[in-house]
Parts: sequence; structure tokens; C-alpha cells
Amino acid sequence: MTDLLFIAPRARAIVFFAGSWRAAVLAAALAVAAPGWAHGAAADDAGERLAAIVALVDTGHFEGARARIGEALARPGLTAPQRQALEFERERMRRIRLDFTLDEAQAQAKLREQIPDLRADEFAAWDRAGLLEHLIIDGDKRYFQRAPSNLFRLSEQALARRKPGAKPLSHGPMEVLNAHHAEVRDAALRSGLAHAAPRRVRVTQSLTVDADAVPAGKTVRAWLPYPRALPRQQEGIRYLASTPGRHRLAPESALQRTVYLQQTAKAGQPTKFQVQYELTVYGQYRAIDPERVVPAPVNQDTRPYLGERAPHMVYTDALRKFSREVVGEETNPYRIARKLYAAVDRIPWAGAREYSTISNISDYALHAGHADCGQQTLLLMTLLRLNGIPARWQSGWVYGDDGYTNMHDWAWMYLAPYGWMPVDVTTGRFDSSDAQLADFYFGGFDAYRIAYNDDYGRDFVPAKTHERSETVDSQRGEVEWEGGNLYFDQWDYDYETQVLPAKA
Repeated sequence: MTDLLFIAPRARAIVFFAGSWRAAVLAAALAVAAPGWAHGAAADDAGERLAAIVALVDTGHFEGARARIGEALARPGLTAPQRQALEFERERMRRIRLDFTLDEAQAQAKLREQIPDLRADEFAAWDRAGLLEHLIIDGDKRYFQRAPSNLFRLSEQALARRKPGAKPLSHGPMEVLNAHHAEVRDAALRSGLAHAAPRRVRVTQSLTVDADAVPAGKTVRAWLPYPRALPRQQEGIRYLASTPGRHRLAPESALQRTVYLQQTAKAGQPTKFQVQYELTVYGQYRAIDPERVVPAPVNQDTRPYLGERAPHMVYTDALRKFSREVVGEETNPYRIARKLYAAVDRIPWAGAREYSTISNISDYALHAGHADCGQQTLLLMTLLRLNGIPARWQSGWVYGDDGYTNMHDWAWMYLAPYGWMPVDVTTGRFDSSDAQLADFYFGGFDAYRIAYNDDYGRDFVPAKTHERSETVDSQRGEVEWEGGNLYFDQWDYDYETQVLPAKA
């Protein structure tokens, strides 16, 4: 595939999006994620065939990809992981089509709901600038279903063109500097501890499978996220109830912990799963002296969080170039991390396509011109690791006192001699004269977030039989039956929180 020069709008960077690395990336990923794939020259050939298919899917050549998949599946001697990887590319094309549902007329119609007097030349200009995400699928230009709403987060000109009285763009309660940030900072500094200002919260999460999505009499299997006990971050987890009552909690060691439930589908009725529990969550804050920061040691605590992890954390030529331009001659790990944090923070947030449809998320975040929290986080983690700074994933849900909830992803980085500290690049830097509060999320976070995932792309306990709807994260839940996985278009989810009164 020819390398393409792509100017990322508002990302303040020019990057190269190259296909030449895909075979190596996918071969490495399969060797890790699918034991039994890599076996000598034959496996190399299979990996190259898969890489070519992935590249075709990424570039919208679905007919060619289907033909290549059919040819590959017809070859004798395929292992189960090889077959599963090929079949998933078929599923990935289906999922991409579910994300890219709009033709040009429909995209313009969506924009006219906010800009009634939208001009064709305006739309064309925004489109040429890459502000309306689209994919040409077998010659048919299709727009991402959230591209019209994303435009108002990517273009101040478009935002200014919205009709009077349009609903303001939404922001979570912790995305604006408020008294809680100062509460966490002040309490942590007073006590000399990194954790402070706890909140006790009750969570009710449900997953409801559409009526008749599974034949009557068949067993429906569901996995709902369930928190791990993390000392000085989230503690006192108390299971309350579930529907159905019989359940199985994954062990604390599961990095993507779940509660497993199952029940029998009934004709004409939705199948609902629900779990309720309580826990105490702490805010985090630590004052850092940059002059004390030294390179991180490589030991059992940091080694797993250094280096590449294909397919979503790969040191591409574009990423290395971006890192050099941002870091320059800086050698202090703290200041390197600050520079990388600021650079990724400049990439505007926008609603994301499903992660399972993207073959390399950090690369996507680098060149797309926008990214959501998980995409920004994976990009920052990859850049930190490239510069010798250990970084690990964490994600879950955020909540508010008024019932606000949303999914969210963030990271932890290791700065010696201080150790692990949180970093939320999506919330980013606040506009404040108080430097500590302005940089609150560079080394701190609020008590209004619950972590469900201490890594990404990890297996459930018990394991799923079929592919996952969300291959990276676990926030909405997963569900399947003997006939296959049930994707997001076949069920709905709900997540509710209640902040409980503080004990006297």
C-alpha cells in the first residue's frame, strides 16, 4: 500500500500513515494473543495474507477483502486462531458499516438540524479539511454516523454557525475545574498521603438483550463489569444483588473483572441482566518536584508496562517522528511526560467509532485529527513508553452527584522516585492561575470515577466462547449464546449511580 501524507486537522502535526508495518504488527499480535498462529514460514505467509486483508478492510476495499478471506479460509491446515482471525475481518467489515451509515445527503441533512441554512460550499470545505470523518467503501463514500455532531467539536466556524438556542455541547462535571479538585489536593497535602476525599457510591448496571435476538429456550450468557479492590483507590466493595440471583464473580486477579450471569431466552421477551453493589472511591493527588525525578527502574513493577504491545501500541515511523518533534532535547522524564501530555491534549476530543473496527488505535489517534478518551490514552501511553516512561491502562465509568454517568479511560505513569501516578490526558489542563489545580490531572484524579479495567484486551473469567463486541475495553458488558456473539445493535445497557451520604 502506498504511504499517504496526511495533515491532521487541528492536531498540530503532519504524520505519515503507512501500511508497510502491518504484517509485522499483526504477526506479533497474533503470536501474543493467539498461541498456535506462529509456526515458521507457513505462519509467516498466513500472517502476510492476514495483514493484506486487514489493509484492504482499513482502506474500504471490502469486496477484495471478502475474496481474499474466502481464499485464505479454503487453504488446508488452518489453525483455529488463524480461522478466527480471518472470520473476524468479515465481522469487522459488518461493524464498520454499522458505524458509517450516512451518505452525503444524509450527512448534510443531519448538519441542517443544527445549521438550517447550511451551504453546499461550507459542507464541501469542512469535508476537504477532514473534519467530517468518512470512509470510501467499494467506491461508495460513507460518513461516520457521529461525524455531523463531531464537527461542532472540531470546528469553531461550524460551532458559530449553529442556530440560536441550540443545546450547548455537553461536558462532565469533572471536566470543569470545581471545588472537588481543590478538596482532593488540599486533603492529600495535609495528610501527606496520595489518596483523599473519598466518596461512597452505589452502582446499578444492566444489560438488556432484544426480544427474540436469541431463540427461545437457548441460554444467554452475559458478563457485566465489576470492580477490583485497589488499595487507596477503590475499597470496601460490597455486592448487593443481581438479576438473575445466581452469579459468578471473577477473581480479584482478573484485570478486566466481571460478574458472570446466564438465563434462558423467552419468546417475545427481552432478556435482562443486572448487578448492584457499593464501593468507596478515593481521589488522588501528589505534589511532584521535577528536579527529583530520575529514569524509572526496570523491574517487576515496571517491566510489563514498557515497550510495544501490538496492535494498538506500536512505534511506527510517524509516532517516532512526532515524539522527536515534541520532546526535542529534553531528558528529564517528568518534563518529557509533560510535553507529551500537552501535545496529546491538543488533539480535540470527538465521539469515536467502535474500537474493534480500528486496527491500530494509537496510530489512528495520531493521524485522524481527533480522538476520544481511550484513543488519546493509548496514544499517550505509546509515546510515554517510547521515551522509557512506564505506562499502563485503566478505564471504567465516571459519575456525578446529580446522576451524571459516562464511560471514561485514563492511564497511570511511573515517575521515579514517586512511583505510579494517574494521568488523564482527555480532561487535560485547566485554565487556572493555581498551577497545581491547572495540572490536576497530570498526576491526580477525582473520586468520581470507578475503574473496571486495569489493562485492555484481557480475557474474562469465565472466558467468552465467541469474539467480543468490544475487543479493547469492558465497560458496557458482553453477551453471547451458542450461536455467536451478540453485538451492540442487539442489546442495550444502562448504568446508574447514587452517591451515598458520608458517614459522620
